[in-house]
Amino acid sequence: MGRFYVSAEFVKGNKIVIAGTEAHHILEVMRLRKLDKVVAFDGTGKEYIGFITDIKKKALEVEIVETRAPVSLSNSRLTLIQALPKKERMESIVEKATELGVSALVPVITGRTIPKWTDPKRRERVSRWRKIALEASKQCGRPDIPFVKEIGDLAGAIKDSSDYDLCLIAALSDEAILLKDAISGFKGGKVAIAIGPEGDFTPDEIALARNAGFKLVNLGPRVLKSDTAGLAVLAILNYEFQDR
Repeated sequence: MGRFYVSAEFVKGNKIVIAGTEAHHILEVMRLRKLDKVVAFDGTGKEYIGFITDIKKKALEVEIVETRAPVSLSNSRLTLIQALPKKERMESIVEKATELGVSALVPVITGRTIPKWTDPKRRERVSRWRKIALEASKQCGRPDIPFVKEIGDLAGAIKDSSDYDLCLIAALSDEAILLKDAISGFKGGKVAIAIGPEGDFTPDEIALARNAGFKLVNLGPRVLKSDTAGLAVLAILNYEFQDR
């Protein structure tokens, strides 16, 4: 049985029309045919179970037999504010963060960020990351797709987190508290996690975050790479906040 993405606009009553790359994948790669069962999701949390009823040259039609409402596995919505790492490591971060249930990814430029990209390259990268998030959602069984924001700066990301219930910033500082202490007693809600680049956040950036209500946290005795730290925090928060 295949699992595929379809934009909500193509769901009409009890019918779904699938075209383009998804139709090509279903027909030419998966080799599905009429009456084969498929699962489609629209990225908003809904899943549709149905059977292929009609196949055309570059499209197919699915009759829906069951619609599943969104099911939350966690009582918190997690946003990862990630300073751009070197090379193509952001691609892996997007993929793995999607698997770990992140709701949104906010790529940011910081004082010690190494990549220096032109505006066209930034747009190309964000487009690439959104496709990776979509594919990772398909693969891991998520009914929704995390939103990957445009590349911005840390100050903007901090400002946008002003209404969150818990904000954390990981940093190599003697003033940082243990992550388990920072989340002790927290019952769930909107959570933002800021992860710095190679070389960590600057003192001014840490001060900016702390003044905005972010808790400065320590991730343990070992120094984690930028592309490891955020995923480690997401995994821990998944465990702590998952519905039981």
